[in-house]
Amino acid sequence: MRHENLSSVTEFIFIGFPKLQDGGLLYFFPLLFIYIFIVIGNLLIFCAGRMDTRLHNPMYNFISLFSFLEIWYTTATIPKMLSNLLSEQKTISFVGCLMQLYFFHSLGNTEGTLLTVMAIDRYLAICNPLHYPTIMTPQLCAQLSAGSCVFGFLILLPEVVWISTLPFCGSNQIHQLFCDFTPLLRLACTDASVILVQDVVHALAILTTALIISLSYIRIIVVIVCIPSGEGRKKAFSTCAAHIAVFLLFIGSVALMYLRFSATYTPFWDMAIALAFSVLSPFFNPIIYSLRNKDMKDAIKKLLCPQKSFHMSAK
Repeated sequence: MRHENLSSVTEFIFIGFPKLQDGGLLYFFPLLFIYIFIVIGNLLIFCAGRMDTRLHNPMYNFISLFSFLEIWYTTATIPKMLSNLLSEQKTISFVGCLMQLYFFHSLGNTEGTLLTVMAIDRYLAICNPLHYPTIMTPQLCAQLSAGSCVFGFLILLPEVVWISTLPFCGSNQIHQLFCDFTPLLRLACTDASVILVQDVVHALAILTTALIISLSYIRIIVVIVCIPSGEGRKKAFSTCAAHIAVFLLFIGSVALMYLRFSATYTPFWDMAIALAFSVLSPFFNPIIYSLRNKDMKDAIKKLLCPQKSFHMSAK
């Protein structure tokens, strides 16, 4: 009976959103534009990578999958944010909160794993080019893509199931824009040391991923610098520049969000960092991949203007 009373919370209230009469619409339209841009931009990259035969290689397969994941990564949070900006009742059900938490972080973990795979792929292509075609076969590429997704979605499942069994007996107000681990655990009637343990585990996972990717790109840069031909250096670096930019953007936002430990921010900066983590990073990724990559730009142009591309190739 006591456990039933403790677990009486059935919904949570988001505190970080402005009310409609206090200028909620001023935030709604920019956020809506960003979300539409993210979906369309990443969808173009995904379709271009799937439909253009010139891009049927491991690097572009990974980029296409990453763009596909970005669409669902933002869909896990932004539509609910948009709804909360227009709604007087900025609530989410207990089950809905756990679902948002699970899919948002599972997709984020999958992206982090995929970025690691992409870094290793570029390392093999540039540092071991003669053996690259025999190592990174289409079968291995498919296995790495599927493995990233399976790992990303399974690794957090026990933690989310454990959170679902915790008693929530106090406040139901979440001081964040979306359901996240630490704000949710602060509302649970459990030992506060659990939050510290959870923060340490997440930090170790983030640092390990960042270290593997950083070492791969450092080694790649060293090899590129040693290429005698200026044209060769430029070509090799152009294939990695977009990957490095996306990695720095991704890991930078993750570090600000989850590597703070005992550091505390004002509510404004807390929301700003959460927004950068969940919205701005996916917003810039299509721009980086389309602007920094000639093959991808040509494939997108071909996708958008097939007749024009046909006439140009005929000439």
